[in-house]
Parts: sequence; structure tokens; C-alpha cells
Amino acid sequence: MANFLLGSDIFILAMVALGLCRILWGPAAADRMMAVQLLGTGGVAVLLLLAVAAKMPSIVDVALMLALLAAFAAVGFVTSASRAKTSIPEATDPG
Repeated sequence: MANFLLGSDIFILAMVALGLCRILWGPAAADRMMAVQLLGTGGVAVLLLLAVAAKMPSIVDVALMLALLAAFAAVGFVTSASRAKTSIPEATDPG
């Protein structure tokens, strides 16, 4: 069972590495943010599988913290993107 879990970890890490390429060469900020969310989700999955395979329940706490940080990053991105769209235009002088 542990070998299967470790094999799954390696597969997930490979997929996260492909997501890293998307972060580096993403055409838009939203694409990059989705790749960052992939890294957060993949990191949580790897840590949870590793915790079960190595029988170390303390790794679950690290995975939960990573999930929390990924959620805060998404909220921060959405907040900054919405502020950029609703910025107040400068007043122009009609005369």
C-alpha cells in the first residue's frame, strides 16, 4: 500500500511540475493564478499521501496550512483584480 501511495506522490509531483511551466509562461494573470492554485492543491495532495504512507500524522497539519495559504492567495488575487477593474477614473477638466 505504501508503494502505491508513494507512486501516486511521484505522479502528482510530475503534474505539479507541468503546472510550474504554466506559471512561468502563462499569458495572463488569471492563468498564472490557476497554476498557483494547482501547486497548492497538488502540494496538499502530496503531503496527505505522504502522511499516510509514512505514518506521520503531523504532516497533515502542514498540508492544512498549505491549503489555508492557497485559499488566502486566491482571495487576495480576486480582491486585487476587482479593485483594478473598479478604479475611479481621473477627473478631466472640461475647459
